[in-house]
Amino acid sequence: MNIQSGFIQEGPIRVLIVGTGGMARTHVEAYQAIEGVEVVGGVDPRDAQRALFLERHGIPHGFASIEDAIAWGEFDAVSNVTPDQVHHATTLPFLAAGKHVLCEKPLATSYRQAQEMADAARAAGVVNMVNLSYRNVPALQEAAKMVARGDIGTVRHFEASYLQSWLTQPAWGDWHTESQWLWRLSKAHGSKGVLGDVGIHIIDYATFIIGSGVKDLNCRLVTFDKAPGGVIDQYTLDANDSFVMHLGLENGSVGTISATRFASGHLNDLRLRVYGDKGGLEVLFEKKESHLRACLEPNLMTATWEDVETPPVPTVYQRFIGAIRGTDLPEPDFARGAELQRVLDEAEKFETPGVLVKAEPATAAAG
Repeated sequence: MNIQSGFIQEGPIRVLIVGTGGMARTHVEAYQAIEGVEVVGGVDPRDAQRALFLERHGIPHGFASIEDAIAWGEFDAVSNVTPDQVHHATTLPFLAAGKHVLCEKPLATSYRQAQEMADAARAAGVVNMVNLSYRNVPALQEAAKMVARGDIGTVRHFEASYLQSWLTQPAWGDWHTESQWLWRLSKAHGSKGVLGDVGIHIIDYATFIIGSGVKDLNCRLVTFDKAPGGVIDQYTLDANDSFVMHLGLENGSVGTISATRFASGHLNDLRLRVYGDKGGLEVLFEKKESHLRACLEPNLMTATWEDVETPPVPTVYQRFIGAIRGTDLPEPDFARGAELQRVLDEAEKFETPGVLVKAEPATAAAG
């Protein structure tokens, strides 16, 4: 039974990959593992990188520009894996050409551009989705179902965090010397800091599970002093490293969302604790594994928490193809991406430009 009322395509689905950086490999391998899907082309203006990408993945057609790819036209869907700041410019031509699009997060770097993309996708009548990868987490999906069923009653309070530690140790690489990390710390190189990088994930993580949009917020964003003069080579290290956000949701609940790159002991962990008047949930994604715990009636009096089974869920790539075939819902879509960008834009207004927090030297405790 088809569950989508829009465009439904039968037969093989041909995918074009736009952008050939590191994340593009994940996209290609995911599509190549889906029956009836063929990756038919790749787009990148850099000749050498494009050629290597096509050869490595056995992709038959390559293009130096979006215009050349659209003129060829022998594809049904697009995976946009370009840098954040060009998502808007690189997506709109494909929507105008009537192609389905899965775009990497964030959808754009401003709410105005994101909303324009959402409007264009709606007008084109094509499948449009944002790659919010933590929607692939089984505990997240099961928790959202429990909240929607009313298992924890009316949601009152929540606390969520996204914890990374790559500014305290080199588990992923040395940010002092490797530009692949340094650019993430510099506004001039396109970074919007931890807010723009992972803030979108943890905001989606929390509000999707709770099932409510953001009504109002305030936010504290901090950039720590990490190098003499705040500069390493050509990189001015002025993008925020940590944020703490206080939110009121449309359902009346309140809570905090935070993220940092200074969480020593956490490589890449997401946490949510959500409390209703009939129970609570703890939703964890730590060390690439998800866990869901609940305290529900009749365990409230003893504050006993129990593990909840979380069955596997399809990936965003599988859902994207399923939506094109009419067998799955196109979620999260561009409208969701635009709504999340609105929240990020509002939070960014609270940043104080040019302010670096200097760490006080540790001192021995008084004897």
